[in-house]
Amino acid sequence: MKKIAIFFTIMIIIVCGISYLYLNYKAEYNMSKKANLEFERYLNEEIYGVDLATVINRAMDSNQKNNVQKSNKGIYLNNDTNSINIKINMIDNDSSYNMETIYNGGIQKFINYYSKIKFECIEIEYHNSTNKVKYMLFEQITQ
Repeated sequence: MKKIAIFFTIMIIIVCGISYLYLNYKAEYNMSKKANLEFERYLNEEIYGVDLATVINRAMDSNQKNNVQKSNKGIYLNNDTNSINIKINMIDNDSSYNMETIYNGGIQKFINYYSKIKFECIEIEYHNSTNKVKYMLFEQITQ
């Protein structure tokens, strides 16, 4: 009788452990999906400069909350879990800018100049370990 009680106790502990791991995995998956939804909705969509400024602000906020390391030039470094980098290709002067350059130059100034200009997100990359968005590429499509 004692062996049966020990066997059932061990089985209950194993089932509880597996359930905990599964529920933890589902919670992390749902959090990643929710975080990605904020950024994925812009893929292959035409947006105005005001919306791009919002995306940049969200990415900067996310990097700050997640304590993502910066380079000596003030650019957020890519890590394996939760960094987000955005690059913007401008056709006005045929150059590319990191989100930090636009953010540090002043989001309000960017909005003043580019609020009615259209951009399109043409590429999104994900972290391998967490499947969270790690990189977005926007291109200016109107002048």
